[in-house]
Amino acid sequence: MDAQADSIQLLQCQAASLLLYQSVLVGEAGHAFLSLLQALQHPDSRGINCLRAYGDWFKALAGRGESWQDYLITKILTADNPFTRQAQRQLVDMPPALVAAAQQDLRTLQHLYTCSSTQLSHWVQEAANLPVAPVPWSVEAHPATVGIFQGCNPHHVRQKLGQVANWADALEELMAYYRQSGTGLFTYGALGWQSGELQGISHPDQVQLGDLVGCEPQKEALLKNTEFLLAGYSALHVLLYGSRGSGKSSLVKALLPKYYDRGLRLVEVAKADLKDLGAIAQQLQALPQKFIIFVDDLSFEADETAYKSLKVLLEGSLSARPQNVVVYATSNRRHLIREYFGERPRPSSEEVHAWDTVQEKLSLSDRFGLLLTFEPANQNTYLAMVQHLATTAGIPLSREELEYRALQWATRHNGRSGRTARQFVSFLQADLGISLGGD
Repeated sequence: MDAQADSIQLLQCQAASLLLYQSVLVGEAGHAFLSLLQALQHPDSRGINCLRAYGDWFKALAGRGESWQDYLITKILTADNPFTRQAQRQLVDMPPALVAAAQQDLRTLQHLYTCSSTQLSHWVQEAANLPVAPVPWSVEAHPATVGIFQGCNPHHVRQKLGQVANWADALEELMAYYRQSGTGLFTYGALGWQSGELQGISHPDQVQLGDLVGCEPQKEALLKNTEFLLAGYSALHVLLYGSRGSGKSSLVKALLPKYYDRGLRLVEVAKADLKDLGAIAQQLQALPQKFIIFVDDLSFEADETAYKSLKVLLEGSLSARPQNVVVYATSNRRHLIREYFGERPRPSSEEVHAWDTVQEKLSLSDRFGLLLTFEPANQNTYLAMVQHLATTAGIPLSREELEYRALQWATRHNGRSGRTARQFVSFLQADLGISLGGD
């Protein structure tokens, strides 16, 4: 029992000694692990507190579908601390004390990593005097995933940590991962602004550029502008406008899987939160990643004033625009603010400078340096979209039957567009799958 108590106390001391990577043990599973060690160190007479603490730890890991080892590595890869932030900025002259602290923490975390579920289960059995040990938590090992799109594969880091006897020797590989994939929140490819803060989007809509047919000129222009952003040049703000369902939003979303490993991140901002654009840009401007602030389906009513915050970010503030931030907005309207004939200047107008008001509203769309127009799809373009999506989905229909059904679908539903093509192919894939399954 003395050896067991010493082992538990050592784990507690190691967990408390972390200098930089304290966040690894923040979260439900980390807190449950610390609580379990505390219960094992000071068990009650029947070990009830140990059993409850073990159950909390087991449930926390089962809810994540991760082993204790997977959990620790995932938290290391997403850690946000002074060392990881400097590593992602590719600073050459990092303070030696910071490097030494990171190496010490890695050695400490390696000890926590070797604490197996079987060992913990055995300790709980001893504390509660059970005839049979509680079920150890185990799950098939899998590569740790961070966010959605990985540039420097986290599986490579896992393999390195599994091969070296001392985790401190894997510091260079870990720094390379931080440089390419970012740290903390910015390991996510897609983020959203919610309740006054940035939050990672775990499962963004994964649109592939190759699946977007019929908008090649717009695609080429948007890719070129995004390349400017990634290269550090002054990229233009972009307004994608045109008919509904023509692929405007999908084209912006498809930039993420293509450019994630080059540091691109998407930040989705709802129209209701445009007032916070200045605060968002301030948070992003010092980071090494490049950011597209994505505002979808943008338009304003005549009496709304939120557009003024957007105008300031686009162009019009005394502060310089962050070089790593651009706005890509989609809209069904060329002029984003609804205008009425009654607002046009007339001799009888009550406003002395009525034309100035009209010009203020019209100037918003002018502040986007690049305007990409999406026209309604003609029949040939629509059928080309359907054919491409059907081929990708592996739908076993002849070209003639596929086109016949596609035209019928467009007539009965939302007309010819990329969205209609995707909806038709999705329906057809499910319909054929059920029919073939029923046979």
